[in-house]
Parts: sequence; structure tokens; C-alpha cells
Amino acid sequence: MLVAIALSVFVGAAAQRVTGMGFALIASPALVVLLGPFDGVIVVNLCAVLSSMLILPRVWRDVEWRRFAWLVVPALVGTVAGALVATVVPGPALQLGVGVLVIVALTVTLLVTRTAQAASGPTPAIVAGTASGFMNASAGVGGPALSVYAVATRWPQTAFAATAQAYFIAIGAAALTGKLAATGWAWPALDPGAWPFIVGALLVGLVAGEWLAPRVGHRTARIAVIVIAYLGGTAALIDGALDLLS
Repeated sequence: MLVAIALSVFVGAAAQRVTGMGFALIASPALVVLLGPFDGVIVVNLCAVLSSMLILPRVWRDVEWRRFAWLVVPALVGTVAGALVATVVPGPALQLGVGVLVIVALTVTLLVTRTAQAASGPTPAIVAGTASGFMNASAGVGGPALSVYAVATRWPQTAFAATAQAYFIAIGAAALTGKLAATGWAWPALDPGAWPFIVGALLVGLVAGEWLAPRVGHRTARIAVIVIAYLGGTAALIDGALDLLS
């Protein structure tokens, strides 16, 4: 089981370094199955925040802090709203709705950007941040909304990947704090010996991603971001639909 956990963390960390996002989407399914819903999600949240914290110093000079501020403040508001809605609306219905929204929004954005001018100004950032925070708190898929914004504004991949790390640290820490507080600060019931394997896999994955990043073209990385966003929306849609049907 430790090998499977380490492999999931390794691949997620490498993808995060190369594309700027994707850790939770890649690592979460396996870790939830292996560790259970609570422990798996908490480990994913912890590793996602830690990976972004370790990546951020490497890409610091490319972070667009003004755009970060326009995204993260609405995202924190959206996180509160998403947490409140999640206590009222059944989880499967939320996941289904979020999945449909992500897929439709990303598809429309890709079609429109072929002919229309790029979106600009603070309004798209505010909308994207709010949606991302809401989706992250309610269905655990905050990254795809950020991808939609990046495509719509034609945000350069280098700046997107760098700014995303600061963004994911902020909303990830907020979500993690909320989850731990809601459960009386319960900690994952893992064997203490498992943590060195998890952290080690994270570090090795980041090193692998560091090696791959300059060897992967910006166009390829952007395509990977879009694919990851589609996978996130599809996973939420399928998971919600299956739960509703069961």
C-alpha cells in the first residue's frame, strides 16, 4: 500500500511542477481508495499545499501578484460560500453540477477564444476566483475554474504556473484549516512510518518535475492543463452521477 501511495504522490507532484496544477486530481482518487475518504483527502490537501510551497521559491519571479490578489480574495469568499452550500446540498448533486459547469465553461471558452479577443480586467479574475473557491470547498475541484480563466485570458503558461502556486497555497490552507476545525482537529490515522515515504515521494516527484519542466514546451504544458481540467470536471460529474444512481 505504501508503494501505491508513494507512486500517486510522486506523479501528482511531478505534474504540479510541470503544469502548475493537477496534484489533487491525480493523487486524490488513489489515496482516497487506499486511505479512506477522510485520511485520503487530508493527506492530499497537506501534500498539495506542501508541494506548492516548495515550488513557489523556484518560480517566484514569474508570479503576477496583482492578478493573484484579484483571484485569491474572491476565492476565499467562494470557499466560505461553498462550505455553507455543502452543508445543505447533497454532495453527489454538488459534484454533478460542478462537473457539468466545468466541462461546459471550458468547452465554450476554448471555442470562443478561437475568434474573440482575450478576456481582460479584474472582472474575469473575480468570477474565476469565486468559482474556484466555491468548487474547491464544495466538490474538491478548484483547479479547473482557474484553467478556464487562464484559457479565456490567454494567460502565458509560465506566469500561470507560477501564480497558481501562491494561489493554491492560500486556498489549500484555508480549505485544510476548515476541514480540520470541523472535525475537532482530527489527524489522519496513519502509521508514523508512512509519513517519510509520503514526503520522500513528494520531493522526488518535484525533482522529476523540475527536470521535466524546461523540457516540456509551453504549448504542451497548456494542453496538459486543459486536459487535467477536463478530467477534473469529468471525474466530479461521474462520481456525483454514480452516487445519485446508487
